[in-house]
Amino acid sequence: MAENTRPRARIVILNGVGSAGKSSIAKALQAIAADFYLHVAMDAFVEMLPASSFDTADGLTFRQLDDNGKLSIQIETGALAARTFRGMRHAIAAMADQGNNMIIDDVMLAGDMAEYETLLARHDLCRVGVFASLATLEAREQARGDRMIGLARWQYDRVHAGNSYDLEVNTDKLSPNDCALQIKRHFGL
Repeated sequence: MAENTRPRARIVILNGVGSAGKSSIAKALQAIAADFYLHVAMDAFVEMLPASSFDTADGLTFRQLDDNGKLSIQIETGALAARTFRGMRHAIAAMADQGNNMIIDDVMLAGDMAEYETLLARHDLCRVGVFASLATLEAREQARGDRMIGLARWQYDRVHAGNSYDLEVNTDKLSPNDCALQIKRHFGL
């Protein structure tokens, strides 16, 4: 297919701290959008990493820190994990180039949004910041039972730093369905 005849895709990027509600919003948005949207979750790519790569220099390392008497878990990304996440962003671009609309559920740190913007420049990109208070995030992290306690605390000041969004939603104030409806209306999905 010639470059100028490739279909444009609509890509909604949901960026927020773990337990902010991105996956729930993505599922709600899939249900109400006028077109079909694939839900691509960063967690699915983390699950692709071999178990033996966790807590190794090449994979993902989780270091416990004391944050004024509270537990904080710092994430360090090694070469294998970094390649995996770059591959995820390139795979998303390849899917978009085939005309697939997507809702991306990611936890982005410095530079990740810029890479998405470069890779997806020819598509319609909708950048959404998903926010919640630290107290809410920590309560959800505790209730879920599938998260390391302290991840939200470490991510809280880092995930949104330097990112600009087309829309921000706050899951302290809105349900996933309400957030999805706000996204749908704002971007005409």
